[in-house]
Amino acid sequence: MALPSASYCLWRRPPLLSPPQPPLTLPPPSRRHRLCACTARSSLSPVQQTISGIENSGIIACLRANSPELAFEAACAALGAGITVVLRWLIEDHPTATLGVGTILNAEDAQNAIVAGAKFLMSPAMVKDILSDSQDCGVLYIPGVMTPTEILSAYDAGAKIVKVYPVSTLGGTHYISALKKPFPHIRMVASQGIPRGLAGEYIAKGASAVVLSDAIFSKSAMAQCNLSEISKFAHIAALQGREAVDRRKRCLE
Repeated sequence: MALPSASYCLWRRPPLLSPPQPPLTLPPPSRRHRLCACTARSSLSPVQQTISGIENSGIIACLRANSPELAFEAACAALGAGITVVLRWLIEDHPTATLGVGTILNAEDAQNAIVAGAKFLMSPAMVKDILSDSQDCGVLYIPGVMTPTEILSAYDAGAKIVKVYPVSTLGGTHYISALKKPFPHIRMVASQGIPRGLAGEYIAKGASAVVLSDAIFSKSAMAQCNLSEISKFAHIAALQGREAVDRRKRCLE
């Protein structure tokens, strides 16, 4: 199965493996992290390529798993080749993909992820040290924001794209629509509690992409290791993302 036009994220929960050495993706065990991959082919700069890949896919699929084995099997069902705890495998199998890691909360974890090959980093909040380090390394950093003040502060500090979190709690599509009125120039990723059926609406309201978790990797499918269901939902989400992105592009023409 070809790599879908979407971003993919792997979340881990304690207990975890020991701290990684390159090329492992797993950061220190005190953190829960996710591994992300989005297709990106461009002659642009690395950061611009990453942004383009995210905007063209429209979907970031986040995988939560209690073990590396389950995470690997579920990722294989969604990707066809596999997001595993070993980042190198994914890089070798998909050399044109853009890999990212979250949730990164400090500069040390960010550096571990960058050394492992990450091209973008995500956080639930704005961490200035991570932004500074990622800029020096040519890696895209997507900080989490909640309020207009946080959005503008992150943008003024140099963030190229922000993650609006927790978007469902804050008002969902209406909140994204309201934020885009004063900030039409700031790229936003909508994250938290988004069902598959609303992905297109979020993008129509101005989100560059949406984060889908249970909508693809449902708790029941993960508990039963139902890989066919995961694969089906991933395929549906990827199609919905592409369709929403295409509609957005047509509106801008």
